[in-house]
Amino acid sequence: MNARTARALKPLPLPLWVQGMIETLIAAVVSAILVVVPLVGIWSMAGFAATQVDFIARLGGQAWLALHGVPLHLTLESPTSTADTITGTFWFLPWGLVLIPLSLGWRAGRRLARASYRDQIWQPLAGGAAAYALFCLVTSLLVPSESVAINPFWGTLIPTVLMVAALLTGARKEAGSWGRLIGVDAAERIATWSQASRWAGSYAWSVVRAGFVGLMASFALASVLLAVQVALNWADIAEVYQQVDAGIWGGSTLTAVQLGMMPNLAMWTLAWSTGAGFSLGEGSVVTPLLTAVGPQPAIPVLTAVPVGLDPAWSWLFLLLPVVGGFMAGWWLLREGENHFDEWLATRVESRWASLTVSTLVLGLLVALATALLSLLPFALSGGSLGVGRLTGLGPNPWIAAVLLGALVGLGAMVGYLVAPWWERDRFVMPEEWRDEAEDAEGFGEIGEPEDDDDGPAAGRRDAEDGDGGASRHGPGRFA
Repeated sequence: MNARTARALKPLPLPLWVQGMIETLIAAVVSAILVVVPLVGIWSMAGFAATQVDFIARLGGQAWLALHGVPLHLTLESPTSTADTITGTFWFLPWGLVLIPLSLGWRAGRRLARASYRDQIWQPLAGGAAAYALFCLVTSLLVPSESVAINPFWGTLIPTVLMVAALLTGARKEAGSWGRLIGVDAAERIATWSQASRWAGSYAWSVVRAGFVGLMASFALASVLLAVQVALNWADIAEVYQQVDAGIWGGSTLTAVQLGMMPNLAMWTLAWSTGAGFSLGEGSVVTPLLTAVGPQPAIPVLTAVPVGLDPAWSWLFLLLPVVGGFMAGWWLLREGENHFDEWLATRVESRWASLTVSTLVLGLLVALATALLSLLPFALSGGSLGVGRLTGLGPNPWIAAVLLGALVGLGAMVGYLVAPWWERDRFVMPEEWRDEAEDAEGFGEIGEPEDDDDGPAAGRRDAEDGDGGASRHGPGRFA
């Protein structure tokens, strides 16, 4: 092979915007195939009344768009009279199933970040967003039918926004920081702020993260409660499966849809544990103190809805978000960024008064952060099946968010006040307190015998602190 032939066979590097288009189109096609294959399996087993191939293609496209949270406008014939029609909007975002395109987009974002230099990531992102938007627009225009109408604007915008978010998340993961990704270093900008501004910013950021910790801890506990409830009602769930008798493909698809709904149901369980409850259709209510539901569709997992609970004990489930808030308060103490308490301790002589006020303010702020962070997840966990009485599913996001914030805030205050009893062995006394403690009790560190400053214990304490023995919890926390 001569040099000219070798140069001719050498692949040319693709522009970044073309790479972005290729990556997102691959994600779109793969996710669409994963949606269509089960439908083809059901169709091959005569599971649908319609036998045309175009029916499966349209149904697959509608399911792919609905998986992204695109609303479908339904027009169905009334079961009582062929002259009447029933209209409604189907909208339900299955959190587990939407992870399919999002995970593919996350992977594409990482690949695009590896192919881009700093300040160039916008090129593949723009190309990828344009390609995904075009794919969604074409799908929105081709798959509507007489009974299902799709707004092309929403059919294009909603999936594209989700894909861009996944691409950005994957690119940020690969880059390691926003500074490497877009060339803007937030740490350098924060370093130009005054000390008071940095302390206030650290305090506010710690409160927001504590709200997130409280939300996630409460969600984890609600997920455990949901798993226990499903296990206790497994016999009823299996009976519904037998009654449906959907076959191999139908049963597998039904199971996959239910697994995709599990994160939504966990969010409903969290709303239930706050006392706000959730709805399974118009006129129904499911709360720890009251359960009133009507006929439900043949979805096996819905048989795990808690009914017949003793009101005398049901209120104990309200402690789940309080426990989540307790974990948030513990995390706040470990974080050691309660600068408002430090500032207040220097201006109020009575320590019990400053600690009480700062803890109350901390609980209110954590409650506000948790409520704001949970509002969108509560709203996105519900939806509507479009027709009949199942037009209102899920919790009321405003009520559930307010109650969750209040319970988590209460738990955060308790956790912040109680956590020092677990953290006391990690606390190192400031030097100015050491002489008083030695005279009073003969201890150099709370809960530990005094060690020589040059001995191994002193080196261990300095190594644990990492800052020359200074406490991370502030000078006024244990006064």
